[in-house]
Amino acid sequence: MSATPGADRPGPVDELLTAVRSGRLAQIPRLLAGLDAAQRRACLPALKELRKKLRQDWSQEAAATRSRLLVAGAGCHAGPAAAATWLAAGDFSGRDWARNSALHQVIEAQPVEWQVEVVTRLAARPVRGWGWSMYPVLETVVRRTGCEVPRGESFVRGWMDRIGERSGPRPTLAARLREDAFTPVLLPELFDLTDVGYTLTLQGSPRPGDVWTEAIGELAADGTTDRAELLDRCLARLLRGGKPADQRAFLEVLRALDPTPEEYAARVRDVVALLDGLSVLAGHAQGVLAGLDEAGLIEPEVLTESSAVVLFRSEKKLVRAQLAWLEKAARRAPERSGPVVLAAAEAFGHPDAALQERALNVVARHLAAAGEAVVAELRAAAEALNPAHHRRAGELFGAPVGGGDDPDTGWDDFLPPAPEPRPLGAPIASAAELAEELSALLAAREPGVEAFERVLDGLVRLTHRDRRALAEAVEPVRRAHPWRGTSGWGDCTPREILYVVAAVAGETPPWKLWDYLGGRSGSALRGPRTTVHGAVLAARLDEVARQIFQATLPYLLATPTDATGALDAAVLVERIAGYEAAGVAPGKADLCQALLRVGTADGTVLRAAEALGSPAGRRLAHWLRTGGLPGQPSERVVFAPGAGLKRTNVYGDRWWEEVERIAVAQPGIGAGPKGPDGERLTAEFRALLDGTEPSVARARKVHDWSWRPVEHWFAMLPRHREELAARWLDPFAEGADRDERGAGRYLPLLAEADGPAGLALHLALAYGLGARHAEDRTAAVDALLVLAARGDLDGALLGRELGVLVACGTVMAGRLGAALAMAAETGARGTVWSVLGPALPGLLSETDASTRGLGDLIALATDCARRTGARGPVAEVTAAAERGGSGRVAKEARALRDVLAG
Repeated sequence: MSATPGADRPGPVDELLTAVRSGRLAQIPRLLAGLDAAQRRACLPALKELRKKLRQDWSQEAAATRSRLLVAGAGCHAGPAAAATWLAAGDFSGRDWARNSALHQVIEAQPVEWQVEVVTRLAARPVRGWGWSMYPVLETVVRRTGCEVPRGESFVRGWMDRIGERSGPRPTLAARLREDAFTPVLLPELFDLTDVGYTLTLQGSPRPGDVWTEAIGELAADGTTDRAELLDRCLARLLRGGKPADQRAFLEVLRALDPTPEEYAARVRDVVALLDGLSVLAGHAQGVLAGLDEAGLIEPEVLTESSAVVLFRSEKKLVRAQLAWLEKAARRAPERSGPVVLAAAEAFGHPDAALQERALNVVARHLAAAGEAVVAELRAAAEALNPAHHRRAGELFGAPVGGGDDPDTGWDDFLPPAPEPRPLGAPIASAAELAEELSALLAAREPGVEAFERVLDGLVRLTHRDRRALAEAVEPVRRAHPWRGTSGWGDCTPREILYVVAAVAGETPPWKLWDYLGGRSGSALRGPRTTVHGAVLAARLDEVARQIFQATLPYLLATPTDATGALDAAVLVERIAGYEAAGVAPGKADLCQALLRVGTADGTVLRAAEALGSPAGRRLAHWLRTGGLPGQPSERVVFAPGAGLKRTNVYGDRWWEEVERIAVAQPGIGAGPKGPDGERLTAEFRALLDGTEPSVARARKVHDWSWRPVEHWFAMLPRHREELAARWLDPFAEGADRDERGAGRYLPLLAEADGPAGLALHLALAYGLGARHAEDRTAAVDALLVLAARGDLDGALLGRELGVLVACGTVMAGRLGAALAMAAETGARGTVWSVLGPALPGLLSETDASTRGLGDLIALATDCARRTGARGPVAEVTAAAERGGSGRVAKEARALRDVLAG
């Protein structure tokens, strides 16, 4: 019996789904037209399921299927809200599918109300990258239906992108904007956009008007757009602030609009407010206001108000320009001299002594015209002047100024209190508490020493006490942070404590799991990029994981007693005595780390150590009796340009520029001191104590230069900060001569640690004080003050190294001056002078007088010397003063010479 003709023919719904899957994009609009509303709804479940399957497939074939899926879904959604959500989906972004004619046909076939509602909803959505790709659809609907032009951010950005397209010879951007019907509506809206500075300033061609900033100015001039509205919106955009690139771009727009003096005068309050903005904005506003004042278009009080803002800014150029404006105003109208000198006196408190002097000169020239009425206020303001100007101010104002600054009365530095040891606290007492601290440790970007050591010790203690309860408590943390092995591309970090947590469950030892998965023989925590510090941490974690699996140890020996990583000798003696009572032996890595952390012992503690009978006890007693690990001195090495320091990375690209750097070579101590039975430190700890090469020579050998010290490294040798500073000199130096960021934050940790503070530590501090980034210099200042408070600062050593570093160009004088000025402002002028005084010979004899910031350094030295009563000639200062000239360095050198001469 034959089949009925057409019985196997697919229905219209199946045809549409087949077209989506098989690649017949051009047929989809026709197939959709043949479906009624119910049939379109019936297609949606299959389309959504197909979209779900494609989410993890980004092949070319999947991308083509997505384009067909996008078109079919747009036609099957009868509701505008659902259709807009479908078109705005993230998996349909990043392609130029919105230009496809099939999508336009499908949308055009829908009711006009549907089209307008979809456009309105899409235009109102926040920009996530999809907005530009959907713009051609939105634009077509708006132009075809004549509906209201959307003002949403995504629509404005899409319009800017479309109208700014550059391909072949075309009219200028200004001409295209002039012809576009959207321009009067959308052009004012771009002032509300962020991250648009690059687009506004991108030059399409050398022709005038082919860049957005110029085009906006042309359209405002010829009346295409409302000029007053553009001016108001541009000023409002600048006042809102934002990224510097955006601010500079909108300033270019303002300049292109070229407001007349009358237009600026009508908006004078907005212009005054710009004085508190970005430096380039403040400079523009200052010039505009000065011109308006000269033309008599603003009230005289605006000058005083402007001075109150500008004269407290750090930019010297702005301050000098403001003082020049004050000078002109007083010359032009002598009756304004009173307000002018009072306004100029605002600069008496400026941190730059040269600007104080300039302000004092303005006051001196117009004091007679100002009259006696202002003298009392000027005398009070003069108390903020640098002591170098007190005598002249007193002569001008008829009374002594700064009477409380007599250096003969002595100077006491205001230093922070020396940091006290921060106890680690009682051991973790319960499994629930450990789970909580473990979760916090894993959530931290860089776990601290205290958190890591407490959790590691707690895992050992609580496993020994009740393994099952601990396993249950940490199970939720394990599920949230499973340990899947290390990639081998990074260093071992405190996060690898998960390796130890995996051993708590006791199902499969983590090292066996690693072997099963085909890992290398040895530790799962070490790889080709493991540092010597990472190897020490890996050795400890490996050992603890094995001991936890056996649950034999009651606690760890190496857990520090304070947050620096230091371990009290009496506590370590007590812990080893507890091991002897329990009949257990410590792990090798645990004992080695404990010995490197332990401090000195008094007679009572030493006698208690001598009474210990285990091998570990005898070793500790010998360690304490012989003084433990000896210190390692540093040696200074200078690398000059041309020393063959260029090198390339593994890809052959040159990245290491020639540098002129002072480096440190740190001699090693071999295998470390022997124990009473001939024991040595294990291999990982011996490597930690190996000598370092000079920093630049070491850098030439290391392919991966991106590592940086981390906080838990400091706790490995908490009583040997000099050795740590020598090993880590490169990251500190790169903060100064390669503008790297972040290493400076570890300088306070070195300052708070124990051990000698020698050449390496002072050299690391010198690099920190000259770091590129302000937060690193601030950390270096903190370290400087901590060392001074503890009596560990060698100002002469630091000063000599700084003099050499500035002379060879590794440290910039301006950055160093900013850091030392910060220290001086805290009240530590004696400390700053102890550094600057020894730095002066190198600064003045080896550094070019035109070096930027050198005059500021000498001025700071003058201020500190005057306030602290420093006396005694410095040959290089005298020579620089006697060379004559009107340059800043010569002028400041003469002032310093006079101060040192008393």
